[in-house]
Amino acid sequence: MSIETIIEDFALLDDWEDRYRYVIELGRTLAPLAEADRTDANKVRGCASQVWLATRVDAGAGPPILTFTGDSDAHIVRGLIAILLQHVSGKSAEAILASDALALFDRLGLREHLTPQRSNGLASMAARIRHDARAAVAAAHHA
Repeated sequence: MSIETIIEDFALLDDWEDRYRYVIELGRTLAPLAEADRTDANKVRGCASQVWLATRVDAGAGPPILTFTGDSDAHIVRGLIAILLQHVSGKSAEAILASDALALFDRLGLREHLTPQRSNGLASMAARIRHDARAAVAAAHHA
């Protein structure tokens, strides 16, 4: 499922309860996170629930491409991760740094319906992804 499909689906759902259920459904589509990736280093700080984000960098011939996997112990957060990863995973580090993941969640009308803790957690996940993208760019320049 593409991020464009998710945006279109959200536009069709008028009721916040339907959107909430859709986010939970998206969370169920996340690929399972390998036990080896459930490390303290992959834990995202600033989230009320437990969240793990694992980053793989493909620093082939072109710009570094980042692929992310993630999981959470909370259903709604898993859905937020699914949306976030659909937005950034498989993209170049430069494209990730040029995009604004939080603006996507504003566009979907999601952030205004999140508790302050969840909104802070989402910001922490987005910051972690940007950090990893910056690190990939820096590593590519030093290679």
